[in-house]
Formats: sequence, C-alpha cells, structure tokens
Amino acid sequence: MAAQRDYSKRASWRVLTQLVRPHWHMAVAACVLLLADIVGMLLIPTQLAALVNVAVGTRNTAELTSHGVAMLVAAVVGSGGCVASYYVASRLAAYVGRDLRVAVYKKSLALSGADFNAFGTGSMITRTLSDANVVQQTLLMTFMMVFPVPVTCVVAIVLAYGIDPVMGRMLLLITMAMLAISAVAVAKSTPIFMAMQGFVDRMNSRLREVVTGTRVIRAFGKEERERGRLDETFEDYATNAIRVNILFSVVDCSTFFLMNVVEVLVMWMGADRVGAGAMQIGSISALLEYAMLIMFFMMMAQFAIIQVPRALSCLTRTAAVLDAVPSVADPPEPKRLAAPADPRPGDEVARFSHASFRFADADEDTLHDLNFSIRRGEVTAIMGNTGSGKSTVAKMLLRFHDVTAGSLLMLGTDVCEVTQQDLRSHIAYVPQQAWLFSGTIAENLRDGDPSATDEELWHALDVAQASFVHELPDGLSTRVAQGGSNFSGGQRQRLAIARALVRHADLYVFDDSFSALDYKTDAALRHALEGELANQAVVIIAQRVSTVRHAAQIVVLGDGCVVGRGTHDQLMETCPAYKDIVESQTRGGATADE
Repeated sequence: MAAQRDYSKRASWRVLTQLVRPHWHMAVAACVLLLADIVGMLLIPTQLAALVNVAVGTRNTAELTSHGVAMLVAAVVGSGGCVASYYVASRLAAYVGRDLRVAVYKKSLALSGADFNAFGTGSMITRTLSDANVVQQTLLMTFMMVFPVPVTCVVAIVLAYGIDPVMGRMLLLITMAMLAISAVAVAKSTPIFMAMQGFVDRMNSRLREVVTGTRVIRAFGKEERERGRLDETFEDYATNAIRVNILFSVVDCSTFFLMNVVEVLVMWMGADRVGAGAMQIGSISALLEYAMLIMFFMMMAQFAIIQVPRALSCLTRTAAVLDAVPSVADPPEPKRLAAPADPRPGDEVARFSHASFRFADADEDTLHDLNFSIRRGEVTAIMGNTGSGKSTVAKMLLRFHDVTAGSLLMLGTDVCEVTQQDLRSHIAYVPQQAWLFSGTIAENLRDGDPSATDEELWHALDVAQASFVHELPDGLSTRVAQGGSNFSGGQRQRLAIARALVRHADLYVFDDSFSALDYKTDAALRHALEGELANQAVVIIAQRVSTVRHAAQIVVLGDGCVVGRGTHDQLMETCPAYKDIVESQTRGGATADE
C-alpha cells in the first residue's frame, strides 16, 4: 500500500511537470507578478505603521508625505501584480487543461481495443473531461489561494522580526501550527478523494448504461432495480463526500479559532512590548495586519487544499492512461506499404501464414493456424457459427489485434513492420455495428475520403443501395444524429457501406454488414459490388449463405480453426460444418438466395 501511494505521488507530480514544462515562461511570469502583489500588499501596513509612529511622535510633514506616497506606490504595485498574475495564471491553467485532455484523447486512440476496455468507456470519459477539469480548476485555485501562503508567511514574519523578535516568533509559531493542521488534513483526505474518483467512474458508467438502455429497462419492468443500483452508487459517493467535508470543517473551525487567538495575542503582547519600550504603538497595527493577512490566506488556502488531493488522484489516474503500453504499437523503423503500380486480378493482397491469435487473459488460442490468401478481384467469405472468431479475423487485418504466432502479410509486407495508419489507409472497413457520427450525411461519407466530390458521394450511395437519400429534402446535407439513431438499422448499414466505398482501397472488409438488409436489397447490393470492386480484394464476413455462396473462396471457421476452404459447391461435398450451416438456412429444400 505504501509503495502504491509513493508511485501515485511520483506519477501525479511527473504528469503535472510534463504539462507545465512547455509553458514554463508563463509559470515564471505568474510567480514574479504574484511576488510583486504580495510584497506591495505587505508594504502597505509597514508604511502605515511608520506613518502612525511619525504622526504620534515628530509629526514631520515631509516624512508623513513620503510614507503616504510609499503606501500609494505599494498599492499600485500590489494591485497591478494581482490582476496581471491572475490573468497569466488563468491562461496557464487553461493550457494545462487543454494539453491534458489532448494527451489522454491521443493515448486512447493509440490503445488497442483490449487496452481500452481495461479502463472502460465510462472511466475514459471521466478521465478526459471531469478529471482534466478538476486539475485545471485546482491548478488555478492553488496559484491564487495556496501559492501566496508561503510567500506571505515568510515576508510577514521577516517584517515582524524587523519590528520585534518576540512578536516575530509568535507569528512563526502560529503559522507552523496552521501548516501542520493543513498537512494532516491533506494526508487524511487524499485516499478518500481517490476512492471518490472511482465512484465517479461507476456513476458515469451506470448512468450511461441506464440512459442508453431505457427502453429495455422499461420493457422488462426493471425501473426499481436500476433505481436501487443507482442509489447504491450515489450513496457510496455521498458517504465519502461527507467524510471529507467533516474533515475540512474541523480545519475551518481551527482556522477561525486561531485567528481570534492571534488577534488577542497581538493586542496583548503588543501592548506589553510598547509599555516595555521594545516597539512603538504604530507597529501594533502592522503586526495585527500581518497576522490577519496570514490567517486570511490560510483560510483561503483551505478551499483550494480541499481540491488538491482530488486533483492529485486525477493526475494519478491520468498517469495510468499515459503510462499504459499499447499492445499494438508501430515499429521504431517502419517500412512503407505501397500498392503495386499495375495491379492485376489474382494478385495476392493479404495472406494469413499459419497465423494464430490469443487474448492476453485467455488460456487458449481464439484463432489457430489460419493459412489462406486474399486475392485481388476475388471475394473471400468468412463463415462460421457464433463465437468462431469471424470478426476477429477482420480486426487482425486492420491490426486492431496482433497475431501471437505466425504472420499476416499485407501487399507482401508483415503488418507488424508498417505503421497502423499506413496499413489502414489501404483498407476500407464496414464494422459489424454501423456507427455514424453527428453531422451531415456528406460529412460521414467523407470520413472515407475527405477530398471526395458530391458526384462520388452520390455514386457510392447508389452502389450501396442507399437510394433513400435522394428522397430526403436536404439530400447529402441531411443531419445525422449521434450514432445515426435517426435512421433505421438497414439505412445505417447502407450509409456505412457507402462510406467505405468512397475510399479507394486495395482491400474492402465487410464485417457482417448485410445482416439488417432484406434479401432483395442484399442481392442488389452484392450485384452492384461485383462491378464496383472488380479489381479490389473483398472480404465478407456473414451469417447468410445467400450472401457468400458465389464467393471465389469461402473460409469456414470452427472453434477458431479453419475447418473448410473452397467454393460453395466444393464445401457442400467436403465440409460437414458448412453443410450444416446451409441446411439450417434451407427452406423447402433450397438455399435462400435471391
């Protein structure tokens, strides 16, 4: 546990240092301006005390004027430094928050699917948004409310020692007592805040689950159960929040008590020292002002200190993401993946060479000894029962997963020897769950090729059998809701297929992309694809035999192994697993084929 706490501290400070380092000049400027603010602020009571002493003693007009002018200059310097330092600190905090969000977001894109799932979607959203906001706000509050404390204490105590050593020692003891109380509060609250951030993750995940699954919850009458689960999560967070509030309420009470004690001590001891001739009467006002400023900044610091442990826990969680080593990474010296200058039908585009894949937490291979080629101008179909690893084949082609044995070649080069971006630029992919982004239809289609013209977009839509777009009042400018929720499942699939067709790629991968289409649309789409992709390699992962029966090569998977490979007719004679699939889809003795 102690080692974990030490790592958390080191990780949080390391991340903060990395974020602030690019803006070090702003940090230095803010500190200099803050110093000017504090010095100017503390010089005012010093000059006021001198002015009172002159007024009570000599009543020298010239000396009174000089002290008054000095007070005015100190006020201008202090006020100017305050405004300027807060402005610079605000910009610094904003830049740090921005860089933190960008760093976490970029790292989330670099993580593989398994790496990302280890953190969880809800947790990653919290770390990118909520945690970054906490760090940004705490950094600003710390600069405005905590950083002035040590400077104010040191300068005020030095000035108090200059007036009278006894009074200086008294302020030093009170200051040390307050710092000790604050340090204990921070040490006690840090693990509580760390636990609270975990509860924030749970609340985020639960809320997302309930909001997205509202219809299912209502359909099965599980409102009370879900309300109870949410209440349990909220109660855990509230319990820890109450513990923290009680802790810092004690700190606040201690601060108020010490403020009153300091005021009494300054008046009592000051009067005694004046009576003994050790100091002048005007100095009491300066000492009282020093004490009140110290206590004031101590109180202000309490509000910021409440957030410091939470910010440190957020930085620790951020460090966990930034320190994560992606299981799929680009090579240090990547090769260039280049398409042939004169591509011909029959050329090999991709090849699985005795390739196997095993998840990190699995005891056995998910896919074992895959050995087949994907050729240009041909359709390669992947079939198999549910859970046989069909979609994993597509993810290996895109290098969402790396092979754990054997090799996977793309255009003659091992995919592990090229960058992920280079590899994926040669592949057009239609995922199993068609996902569209908020925006317009045109913006979604141009994810395939940002430079595509409207004519190319319309052509891709026509090939994808998305004629319904022609009937929409705004056509390509029609708005798309997040996830494409304002379109039906079949419409989303056709738009996702059109998005892939916009890209000019060497390999097109359709991962169960026809499941939401009726048989007539399925047949029309496959017929259109035959002409459109006559010179490209195509991989179709499907459940329907009618979708793949005309493929040049059908690879049948069973328990992660290739149990059959060939054409439809060949497999009907040689592969019992494929034959069982066909018979399960037979109606009236004939395979459903439109």
